[in-house]
Amino acid sequence: MQIQVVKSKIHRVKVTGADLNYIGSITIDEDLMDAANIVQGEKVQIVNNNNGARLETYAIPGPRKSGEITLNGAASRLVAKDDILILITYAFMDIEEAKVFKPSLVFPNEANNLLK
Repeated sequence: MQIQVVKSKIHRVKVTGADLNYIGSITIDEDLMDAANIVQGEKVQIVNNNNGARLETYAIPGPRKSGEITLNGAASRLVAKDDILILITYAFMDIEEAKVFKPSLVFPNEANNLLK
């Protein structure tokens, strides 16, 4: 049997932009993606601490050291610039593997979304 567990989390990043006319996704500074072990195209759950919205989309890399966190397409309607988000990915694994698995947890600088 397999269960779904947290694979990675980027905790408390600030929205830097929202682009309704872009074709879906969330753009994430590639340094943050690497630190959290998130790959391009991976499904990401987004939790908005400001309004309680939860949504899922896929990750695309943004420029390194930019701190970019931009919601694109319809998802842009669920955020405002400077909202605080938690980004979470999940993985399926066997129960025994899940018991010892350690997720990648990233706590960037809240002022600029850069790694500390």
